[in-house]
Amino acid sequence: MSAPTSRPLAPDTASPSPLTVRLARNAVAVTFTLNGLAVGSWFSRVPAVREALDLSAGRLGLLLLAMSVGALLAMPTSGLLAQRFGAARTVTMATVLVAVGLTVAGLGATMIGSFALVALGLVALGYGSGACDVAMNVEGAAVERRLGRTIMPRFHAGWSLGSVAGAALGAGAARFDVSVGAHLVAVAVVVLAGTALAARAFLPVGSDHTGDPADATPAARRRAQLAAWREPRTLLIGLFVLVAAFTEGAANDWLAVAFIDGRDLSEAAGAGVFAVFVVGMTVGRTAGTIALDRWGRVPVLSGTIGLAVVGAGLAVLAGSGPVAIVGVALWGLGASLGFPVGMSAAADDEAHAAVRVSVVAVIGYTAFLGGPPLLGLVGDHVGTLRALLAVPLLLLPTLLLVPVLRPPHPAETAPSVVKN
Repeated sequence: MSAPTSRPLAPDTASPSPLTVRLARNAVAVTFTLNGLAVGSWFSRVPAVREALDLSAGRLGLLLLAMSVGALLAMPTSGLLAQRFGAARTVTMATVLVAVGLTVAGLGATMIGSFALVALGLVALGYGSGACDVAMNVEGAAVERRLGRTIMPRFHAGWSLGSVAGAALGAGAARFDVSVGAHLVAVAVVVLAGTALAARAFLPVGSDHTGDPADATPAARRRAQLAAWREPRTLLIGLFVLVAAFTEGAANDWLAVAFIDGRDLSEAAGAGVFAVFVVGMTVGRTAGTIALDRWGRVPVLSGTIGLAVVGAGLAVLAGSGPVAIVGVALWGLGASLGFPVGMSAAADDEAHAAVRVSVVAVIGYTAFLGGPPLLGLVGDHVGTLRALLAVPLLLLPTLLLVPVLRPPHPAETAPSVVKN
């Protein structure tokens, strides 16, 4: 059974006004930024949680796995939720879970000292973040098409900026001995309130940018989801995004801890190293849109993958601290475009964007499921810093997948351009 085709859109909703599209663009950017703030705030306090719970590298990897499990559980259904309820409602509901997860994980670590409670909070955080991820990417792709230019990486740059802010706040909280619980509860309140307000400015549901016919039944939506799992291009994009997610996620999960353990840095300095990585990601995602529009996906992604290979290698193997920091920055630059461009490629056909983005996200988030415990177990044997060499080893063969991200039918996927 093939996925449902797009239906004609009513004239008053098919082309939202330029002001509506620009407001939606800004709202999506805010949503990405606040989601990044939530996740970055958590990752910046991982060393403090490890100390509070007295965890080995292997046990820490298992704890981080809980967040990945939550995200992976969200992925098979989040595209269907976005189709059924719209991106705005899905994002708002998901962010409630993000806020609850941050609160439970933070208080569980510092007030109760319970491994199980922190893990439960991380499952909620992962589920909420994963569902929000799919919905805001679907919304971002719709806005990108209506603007008529590449902008998805800039939304992800907003996510990175939020992560930078989260890392900076985390470093400051660690420096001034602010408890993990108090820090994460405050972040949860800000993220929930800001996202709920921003989602109100998303594209009108009547514009039907999720490709969901008004009379679609739950069974029809499930058939569309299953059909997407049989599409070779969608599956190959998912494999590419898996490696891109591992490249980014390895740094998110382990970079601060690896530099603390492998280079004898303080907790605050480790959070600072993570901030360098995220700054590199942000710069790459901001400047990368210009490069993508000028040269296209294939040559730009081939170049950034090469940067990530060199950067990750330097971060691990460099004998000099400053050279290692340069490697971290290059790693961030090189990792910046893979995930967002993969999501844009999955959403090239607007009629099937939600289900295809959901499928790609499921495959991609497998890296977040397997990455933390794998690197943790390897780290127990060779050290957490050396374990990060898995990143360049996986990136090199990924170059063979880059051509699949080329838009398949430019004439059919051309956006309705909004003139600024």
